[in-house]
Amino acid sequence: MGNMEQVGHTLETFAAKCHDFIKAEPGPAGRRKVCELLSQVLKDEQFVAKYVDNNDKERNILYQDPEFGFCIIAHDYVGAKESGPHDHGHSWAIYGQARGETQMNDWSLIEKASAEVPGKVKHARTYKLTPGVAHLYNEGDLHSPSRASSTKLIRIEGTDMTKVKRFKFLPV
Repeated sequence: MGNMEQVGHTLETFAAKCHDFIKAEPGPAGRRKVCELLSQVLKDEQFVAKYVDNNDKERNILYQDPEFGFCIIAHDYVGAKESGPHDHGHSWAIYGQARGETQMNDWSLIEKASAEVPGKVKHARTYKLTPGVAHLYNEGDLHSPSRASSTKLIRIEGTDMTKVKRFKFLPV
């Protein structure tokens, strides 16, 4: 009994803890706890092997919460790719790096976007997401990921983003 054994995470326990954090503290405070938990989960080799390494889809929804609608998604991105600045509409997202490296850029809003006119943004900073690093993007946070080679992520979206209409933003 003396050894402090690290108990492995399962998708079920991870999803249940995320749900509890969001229920107890809706908004950024609860999401920060989810983000910290995701960072721990990404350091669990068995979890990553089971849910991330076994995934070969660009977007694989592992879990969608029946009460709050948030999604836990495994991503397998093949090859280099640069994305433009974007937000998550009325939602939020947490990016958790599992394999490879993502260079992330944060942007400041200069002019709001509409359905017809792209918004204008200014580069604020660049940082790296490496395995075990998770980062929270709240509503309206503008960012753009880029990768030099293949990466694998676990992302948590506040809602299924495939159903959200998003505006375009142009760097100035």
